Amino acid sequence: MGKAPHTPLGEMYESHIQMILDQDIEGLLNQYTDDALLISSFLKRPVYYKGQEQLREHFQGILGIKGLEVDLAFWAETEDPATLMIVEAIKMQTESGVADMRFADSWVLRDGKIAIHFAGMVQYPDGSIA
Repeated sequence: MGKAPHTPLGEMYESHIQMILDQDIEGLLNQYTDDALLISSFLKRPVYYKGQEQLREHFQGILGIKGLEVDLAFWAETEDPATLMIVEAIKMQTESGVADMRFADSWVLRDGKIAIHFAGMVQYPDGSIA
């Protein structure tokens, strides 16, 4: 698949990735509702971020990403309610070298903003599988 489709959610996703690359925390936070919930599996256990302040904390940790490459393997979206489910192959530069990962992310939107974000890492940089 490679890239997001030319739909409103596809454009929102592409903007989301670009804001990560641009280290634009305010732009990222603006994509989320004030009471948004992000559930992350980055640490191989569930970590919950609720509301703008905790989301800011989460995004601080990912803004140092260098050389990010995203290849979409799966894309599914609905309009009403607005939802998104994707599987991504991610490659990025880390202090230890190149890291290859796979994510399965899902968004649930409310009023055009992300209200729930399941940020599921399914293949970790060390090659292990969730």
